[in-house]
Amino acid sequence: MSPTPPERSPSRPAADLAAELNDRIRNLWAGRGHPAPPLSEAQRAEYRRLLAELDRVTRGDVTTAA
Repeated sequence: MSPTPPERSPSRPAADLAAELNDRIRNLWAGRGHPAPPLSEAQRAEYRRLLAELDRVTRGDVTTAA
């Protein structure tokens, strides 16, 4: 799993980016069973980063790279 957030571009709508971020969040929890064991520290950091990025995307605060 890459720590680099997916980039948004004029050809990539926010909905596509949000869907990709949701998939990456789900993949952190996939196959962990129920109840799921705790995430590792690295996984928790990735989860928090993905949630923050998803929040920015859904608010429309994402800007394209120059």
